[in-house]
Amino acid sequence: MYNMKEACQLCQMTYDTLKFYCNKGLVPNVKRDKNNYRIFDDHDIAWIQSLACLKKCGMSIKEMQDYLALCLQGQKTLPKRQELLQYKRQFLLEQLQEIQKSLDYIDEKQRYYEAVLEGTAVYQSNLISS
Repeated sequence: MYNMKEACQLCQMTYDTLKFYCNKGLVPNVKRDKNNYRIFDDHDIAWIQSLACLKKCGMSIKEMQDYLALCLQGQKTLPKRQELLQYKRQFLLEQLQEIQKSLDYIDEKQRYYEAVLEGTAVYQSNLISS
């Protein structure tokens, strides 16, 4: 069993975030020690790590709560969970494409600036008239 501090370290999560997740009902069946402090087992840790991943995928708290509700219903909700995750996957792929466009722009500008600094290109600006 792990206390809050240990669980936070294992999940690379702040204490406040884990407490928030617990208070929002995102960590089901939270156990308590004799002093009424939250404690977590390995299954809880694996689930909390999943929550962190879902958050990084762009899921809102409400979406995570909905996903958890489906998980708690068992195997019969696998198709719905697949659908939710596929939607998030598509969203992430679209974000990845936008990020790649931004990286391409930055790389292009860096090459141009380097060429200007080396004297192999003439400086031109869309903002400053020659």
